[in-house]
Amino acid sequence: MKKLFDWKRFRLYGAIGLAFFLFGVATEGTHHPDEFLPRFFNNLWASGYLTIVNYGLFEYCLPRFSIRKIFRTIGLIAILIFLFSWGLYQWRIVGIRAGICTDIIVFKTVSAAVADRMAFSMGALLFFGILRHIYLHYRLKQSAQQLKIEKQQAELNYLRAQTNPHFLFNTLNNIYSLAREKSDLAADSILQLSKILRYMLYETKGDFIAIEQELKITTDYIALEKLRYDDSLRVNFNHNIEDQQQALPPLLLLPLVENAFKHGVSETRHQPFIDIHLSVHKRQLHFVVKNSTGEPGDQPANRENIGLTNLRRQLELQYSDYKLSTARAPYSFTASLDINLASHV
Repeated sequence: MKKLFDWKRFRLYGAIGLAFFLFGVATEGTHHPDEFLPRFFNNLWASGYLTIVNYGLFEYCLPRFSIRKIFRTIGLIAILIFLFSWGLYQWRIVGIRAGICTDIIVFKTVSAAVADRMAFSMGALLFFGILRHIYLHYRLKQSAQQLKIEKQQAELNYLRAQTNPHFLFNTLNNIYSLAREKSDLAADSILQLSKILRYMLYETKGDFIAIEQELKITTDYIALEKLRYDDSLRVNFNHNIEDQQQALPPLLLLPLVENAFKHGVSETRHQPFIDIHLSVHKRQLHFVVKNSTGEPGDQPANRENIGLTNLRRQLELQYSDYKLSTARAPYSFTASLDINLASHV
């Protein structure tokens, strides 16, 4: 059950009440500068009362209005009308007798004084209602935005969690092939893999890493993959980076390199190759991976593999200005990635 008085919630009405008081003081100070001080205390006294009454209206009464409980609703409306009219009039009388307020305006009848207080109360009600609505709308948008961010972060973590097992599965297949051949390189492969897994476990927990770290893991991965091939495989990896300490989401580039080995050179029988180029200048990243394939370029494209699909979604979640494109040519495949690193969301 909702508490009758919630101090944290009341602070909102206190802030609105202060704004209402300052607005009233500014307005009356402009029209009645010679009566500024008495009108200042009159407004202060009335604003305190109306803050409490509006808190009761919006937080206690309105949530309890119900057509099914019509008598309770009518009773609450009657109490509110009383508080906003006669109640405020009596509050003014108390203030005058206590020496806090000044009887500046003399009304001919009590009814006229009550009607004046009712009109003043309706202005306050409108003021409180509008500011309360603006504040709650802002908080609702803020909460929705936070929920969206948390959902996107959860999806991003899921995609990253998918990437690591996918990479491990492919690499273990490679080591298995070497082991079946009783190759001495199997032990070196396991050592290289352990270095990469250590990096993935301890260096990629944050949202960003330095580009130089991404370069190192990419170089280590290339070295691991090359153990499977003889000297016929040509790998060219060059880079031109303005600042190697620039931030980049971890393991963002690796899927394109992995794709070149897994779906490119592993299916190439003659003169397999991979050409990799990375440049970063003025926070504009350009990454191109071109690899040989075992099929002519006029073959229909297969459905995109999980590595590229996950990469596209990660880019969508993390950057507003990027482009990932792929192109097929006779016996070659090219993947190009361009990112404005300043567009991270």
